[in-house]
Amino acid sequence: MNRLKIFALSFLCLSFALLADGPGDNLVEKVRAVPPLGIKIAVADRAELAAGAAQLGKEIEALRSSLKGKPVFFELLPDVLIYHKAVDWALRHDEFYKTNEVAIARGLLKNGLDRAAALREGRAPWLAQTGLVVRGYESKIDGSVQPYGMVIPAGFTPKDAPRRLDFWFHGRGEQLSEMSFVDGRQKSPGEFVPANAFVLHLYGRYCNANKMAGEMDLFEALAHAKKFYPVDDDRLVVRGFSMGGAACWQFAVHYPGKWAAAAPGAGFSETPDFLKVFQNEIVKPAWFERKLWHWYDCTDYAVNLFNLPTVAYSGEIDRQKQAADIMARAMKAEGLELVHIIGPKTDHKYEAAAKVEINKRIDAIAAKGRELAPERVKFATWTLRYNESHWVRVERLAQHWEETRVDAAIDLKLNGVVATTKNVTAITFEMPAGRCPLACAFPSSVKLDGQKIDAPAVTPKQTWLASFRKENGKWIAAHRPDNPAVQSLYKQHGLQGPIDDAFMDSFLMVRPTGAALNEKVGAWTKAEMAHAVVHWRSQFRGDARVKDDAAVSDADIAAHNLILWGDPQSNKLLARIADKLPLTWTAAGVKAGAQSFVGSHHVPVMIYPNPLNPKKYVVLNSGFTFREYDYLNNARQIAKLPDWAVVDIRTPASARWPGAIASAGFFGERWEFIEPPMAK
Repeated sequence: MNRLKIFALSFLCLSFALLADGPGDNLVEKVRAVPPLGIKIAVADRAELAAGAAQLGKEIEALRSSLKGKPVFFELLPDVLIYHKAVDWALRHDEFYKTNEVAIARGLLKNGLDRAAALREGRAPWLAQTGLVVRGYESKIDGSVQPYGMVIPAGFTPKDAPRRLDFWFHGRGEQLSEMSFVDGRQKSPGEFVPANAFVLHLYGRYCNANKMAGEMDLFEALAHAKKFYPVDDDRLVVRGFSMGGAACWQFAVHYPGKWAAAAPGAGFSETPDFLKVFQNEIVKPAWFERKLWHWYDCTDYAVNLFNLPTVAYSGEIDRQKQAADIMARAMKAEGLELVHIIGPKTDHKYEAAAKVEINKRIDAIAAKGRELAPERVKFATWTLRYNESHWVRVERLAQHWEETRVDAAIDLKLNGVVATTKNVTAITFEMPAGRCPLACAFPSSVKLDGQKIDAPAVTPKQTWLASFRKENGKWIAAHRPDNPAVQSLYKQHGLQGPIDDAFMDSFLMVRPTGAALNEKVGAWTKAEMAHAVVHWRSQFRGDARVKDDAAVSDADIAAHNLILWGDPQSNKLLARIADKLPLTWTAAGVKAGAQSFVGSHHVPVMIYPNPLNPKKYVVLNSGFTFREYDYLNNARQIAKLPDWAVVDIRTPASARWPGAIASAGFFGERWEFIEPPMAK
């Protein structure tokens, strides 16, 4: 009997491994759905909840009207909307996963109705509530309402002095619907609750390790929270475990100047080695995929922890210890030593004594706060999406996706900065008033790659800002690098590609209304647009804005990155700009530099500054570029296509690609076309 039990348990464990994070998730032909389809609920329960959601929806619409002249209360509508969305989406998309979630949904509807009634009476009692509070905000990216959880310390009042705030990034949860998340944030304070501090639990737009729109969720949630809670910007701490540990590594190395401390637990910190160790997957990337690993591979940014105190944790026998181990090796190569707390004989969880030690160390660091103007800054990046640390900001690169370095130090004798750079063609040093250690009323200079240049004088009440750019191999002073919207196009922060970058800010999908150049291209673009809309909802938890091409206004062009579907004949907006793009597309075919592709079965996808508004992107025929196969492991959820590609649609779209990739490449630093390696 005991042997039978052991065999049964072993079989169940093996079956679970094949369903998640195991060899079964390496079969592109058999990709399971993420999120999965939920369980069936009783017809009567569904009808009851649908009626309750409809009632709450009517209350919300009434509030939209009645609160228009009361902006203080109108901006609190997302705090009600999160409850409606949680239940409404679970009903519409079959996301009930446990039998007790019917009762949970009833409770959430009641919470929403209670908040709606309070707003109708001119009250918002949850703003002064302590303990567990769920909040919501409207995202600029897609206009969706996103929830987050707050842990508010006892004795809090809105007039308190600024307090420390810790972010917590949750672990992987394929069933973590809005309903599950909101319910959890009303019941548990989480793994760590530091004394007298706020804790902000991020939804992170579901299950993506806080990548892309999930990454922006932190900054949007923080901006919203700071409207209502006194947050000390110098005592922000990032921490998380498992998938949340991966998110923590990511925020630590990509935004090192924003946090007082980082405390990643387990997780992953890069793609290829983690998939080999954890997933038993040997990845064989195309050349452009390998370059795009530099977006999120934290090992490439390890030197940035020079300026960020980091306390990592792993269980001794946890396979995800690999994340901290590989980061420790990358840091050692930079002359840095990782503080790595290890739970003895512990698998994928925190060990009690280790938690005490982690808290002791993080609390001591957070009490001091971040150093806003450290004496020395070491910074690495590969893209202008991540371009600053403390008082150093890289404005332009010689070439994207190549290693970029800045090693800068404050020099009091020079009354300025001494810095060396690699792959940098424009840079800014900025120190806020009151935090700048340079002497006022004395000349200021910068020594940049051995070249001494005069810098602006330091004044006691103004930020010291000194910008420089390279011309003909020499550094010159500059007020700020040229704005590409005014001058020639340059890649800059937030306007540097690749395709996926367009979905980290406000975007609008533009549907074609005309006849396609040919039937096959028209069918493919229609199917891919439908795929993009559905998968944006499932993976990033928002309804994408969609408009017909004829309905797009000047205000839309000013406000959004435009995702244009169709071709120059079927899409009116694409027709307006087709001759201003670096790829040529006509009925005859697609021309990309020296390469030509037959128009009957080739479609270009690309990102480029919108010729109608160069401050925003235009994207042709693509949503975010990772697909269903990549949902199965978060280390795969990275950009798959560069700035442009030509898709051969004779190969059907799959769980990995929109078709066969006939060619692909990156534009240059002036957004000019560059022949890809395969064409040389």
